[in-house]
Amino acid sequence: MSSHIKAAVESMVTPYLEENGMELVDVEYVKEGSNWFLRVYVDKEGGIDIDDCGRISEYLSVKLDENDPIPAAYFLEVSSPGAERPLKKPEDYRRAVDKHVFVTTYEPVDGLKEFEGKLLSYDDTGLVIQTGKKQHSIAREKVASARLAIVF
Repeated sequence: MSSHIKAAVESMVTPYLEENGMELVDVEYVKEGSNWFLRVYVDKEGGIDIDDCGRISEYLSVKLDENDPIPAAYFLEVSSPGAERPLKKPEDYRRAVDKHVFVTTYEPVDGLKEFEGKLLSYDDTGLVIQTGKKQHSIAREKVASARLAIVF
């Protein structure tokens, strides 16, 4: 996704979200088949509902029409990040401590590139995950992606 589109959408929607006790989780601008989608993932304490999504969508539609940062036709979708919420910002990781997570790395750490288990700790240098009886320390710059994971 073009970083200028993501930055433009973030700057348009963040003030509204902060005023309403919500937070921006992620913005995606992706092509699926012949259609482009602008997806905005939002959350708040206790979760967001369909009414929240509708209000955010209406607000953002007006802002996007005013500023017109996207030249092509696209579909706007506003939703919750879901139960397997991505971990992007430091505060996302801090909130996920003691929760079940799934992490992938750019290169092997302890011979693995995928880790699923309990996030024991997080700081600016990295994180520690407990998988079974083993603990894995992963440097922050080696993390390719991370998300909450559901345990069945």
